[in-house]
Amino acid sequence: MDPSLLPSLAWFAHVARHHSFTRAADEMGVSRAALSQNLKALERKLGVKLLYRTTRDMSLTEEGQRLYAVLQGALQSIDGAVRTVGDSRAEASGLLRINSSRFAAKTLVEPHLPEFFARYPKLQLELVINDGFANIIAEGCDAGIRLGQSLAEHMTAVPITPPLEMAVVATPAYFAEHGVPSTPADLANHNCLRYRYASSGGVHHWEFAPPGTTGQDFVLEPMGNYTTNDDEGMIRAALQGIGVMQHIEITVRQHIRSGALQRVLQPWSTPFSGCYLYIPTREQLPAKVRAFMDFMIEKRDDWKI
Repeated sequence: MDPSLLPSLAWFAHVARHHSFTRAADEMGVSRAALSQNLKALERKLGVKLLYRTTRDMSLTEEGQRLYAVLQGALQSIDGAVRTVGDSRAEASGLLRINSSRFAAKTLVEPHLPEFFARYPKLQLELVINDGFANIIAEGCDAGIRLGQSLAEHMTAVPITPPLEMAVVATPAYFAEHGVPSTPADLANHNCLRYRYASSGGVHHWEFAPPGTTGQDFVLEPMGNYTTNDDEGMIRAALQGIGVMQHIEITVRQHIRSGALQRVLQPWSTPFSGCYLYIPTREQLPAKVRAFMDFMIEKRDDWKI
């Protein structure tokens, strides 16, 4: 094709997308008159009318509609190729917005912030905390972090933790006074700390599976005198010896290792899908998103039991 047509075709696509000469001219930084003259010249070269114009409105002719339908995909491909070339050479920089659950942000991201910023000094990171499943595109985020069971099937996602487990814990002093449960049924005799989901308002039910079985998971509704929608507040209550708590094991691992909390009923816990970093698509992945993804994948082995 004639390469000289490319600028005019791009200008035509802008006009068609906006359905307005004025808005297209403003976006492109040219005058409305210049844009109009350019489009008239394109019509003369092609020998067809692409636009109907009046003093107040414009619309596409049948030929203009066909041309715009083809140009949309072609220009997006060209734009993507240009972005890929630029990103492949660019140092990770700019603002990176990550939508994350509260648990994932505090457990997986925040402990590594000093190392991350030291490695990528030109990056700015904004954590958007949202315990519901977020539409990262609608909320203007570059990526999100959620448990695998919360992801929609169409999302592009990579695991950033191994499979996880739920751990039932309390202080050694609490168990010394109230006894150690040997089965989940024994929890009926214990004060269970309850977590209420801020998004749905429901109370988290504790999940178990009989030792040595598969596919026979069951849930119990915990009963106790303390309910909160703040997981850190629940952990603090457990550390004070108020009762028994179930939480994701990696969140309380440091307290188990220090002896501040004692884990029980471990044979009744089964692994489940861990945390994933999810993105709209891997195509034309910006350098800043690639940097964060690679960093989180690198830290994945830190969470192996």
